[in-house]
Amino acid sequence: MDKTQNYISENKERFLDELLELLRIPSISADAAYAGDVQKTAEHIADSLKKAGAENVEVCPTAGYPVVYGDKMIDPSLPTVLVYGHYDVQPADPIDLWTSPPFEPVVKKTDIHPDGAIFARGACDDKGQMFMHVKAFEAMVQSEEQPCNIKFMIEGEEEVGSENLGVFVKENKERLKADVILVSDTGMLANDVPSVTTGLRGLSYVEVEVTGPNRDLHSGLYGGCVANPINILAKMIASLHDENNHITIPGFYDKVVELSDEERAEMAKAPFSHEAYCKALDMEDVYGEAGYSTPERGSIRPTLDVNGIWGGYTGEGAKTVIASKAYAKISMRLVPDQDPVEITNLFLNHFESIAPKGTKVVVTPHHGGEPAVTPIDSIGYKAASMAYEKTFGTKPIPVRSGGSIPIVAMFEKELGLKTILMGFGLDSDAIHSPNEHYGLFNYYRGIETIPHFYVAFNELSK
Repeated sequence: MDKTQNYISENKERFLDELLELLRIPSISADAAYAGDVQKTAEHIADSLKKAGAENVEVCPTAGYPVVYGDKMIDPSLPTVLVYGHYDVQPADPIDLWTSPPFEPVVKKTDIHPDGAIFARGACDDKGQMFMHVKAFEAMVQSEEQPCNIKFMIEGEEEVGSENLGVFVKENKERLKADVILVSDTGMLANDVPSVTTGLRGLSYVEVEVTGPNRDLHSGLYGGCVANPINILAKMIASLHDENNHITIPGFYDKVVELSDEERAEMAKAPFSHEAYCKALDMEDVYGEAGYSTPERGSIRPTLDVNGIWGGYTGEGAKTVIASKAYAKISMRLVPDQDPVEITNLFLNHFESIAPKGTKVVVTPHHGGEPAVTPIDSIGYKAASMAYEKTFGTKPIPVRSGGSIPIVAMFEKELGLKTILMGFGLDSDAIHSPNEHYGLFNYYRGIETIPHFYVAFNELSK
């Protein structure tokens, strides 16, 4: 891959400029006001694939935002790799916490990224990581060193649950035939400690509404006489964990796969500093389920968290009111073999059962996804490990992520394919938060590493 690596080295500045151009488009899939920008981004990705050398490029319509497809099939006897990524991004709120405008990307040096990092919404999740694959593909094609057949499937609804991707996959199984799926939408432990994500948690996401009186009431005239939905909701949420931070929903843990002591010991080999972890978050100590380490709590254990809560008067000054309604959004991260539909139903039944008389509860399920695990003895994992070792000089550590990518389980169900998660981001990159960023080192190292995956996958597939 000498010519490919030389091509990458010679075009680094252009590769950066093209990513910055992509990051300037506010492709926020959650907000209909940005629908035109999301569509524009899809067309931008399609154009980038064509310029890189892809064939059969198409902006495929769905019931929501389009899927961008492209391929380069060079030899039917060679293995085929299907690359997945997403071009949509999270909302940038709260805007006032950004140190620079979220859609005006800038490169700034940080303690963790002394060579510079790109600050922009989507820099790491997932435009920067997805675009690495486009640029690595370009380098291989232009250098005439493409070792495998390559297909691209880049969607625009990942941040809102990939609602229409499953339909697209089912309707395009023949076009999407491959030997493995390659994704960069995760991270690694550190720039000098590469890792490959081998497991993802699933997700159940719900919204709850608690109603008390039929209208807002004067807290002096009615306080102490009626159920206050905000007080009630706070108590109900608090009851969802016990004193050991175990989740109290009956049946919640029934299907949780417990890892063996040996597996937990292997996980513990990954470097982790309690002091550095707390310092990075400006916290005095960690908090979580008793009996498990912080890395275990964030990867192999299920969780329940309130993501938002509101009700009543929150404006300036005082308004003495008992609100008629209170709301919360709640996410539950799931582990093998928890089923998101079953967990959602368990939550619904339990939450309704603990509501006191004088209140009404409505639980509205949102999107969810199943957990997924990729074995480390697979050809795909071995190829990824060899690729990282080639560019980082050390073997990557297999890790399980606390995050969820629901489409990974869907890919396995519909296409019968395992997904290899070659992430290059860091936990400190503030994805989904103000000041999201992505190191230049990570961006370039990803482009350099990806071609080696194709070489290794081709060799191991023989």
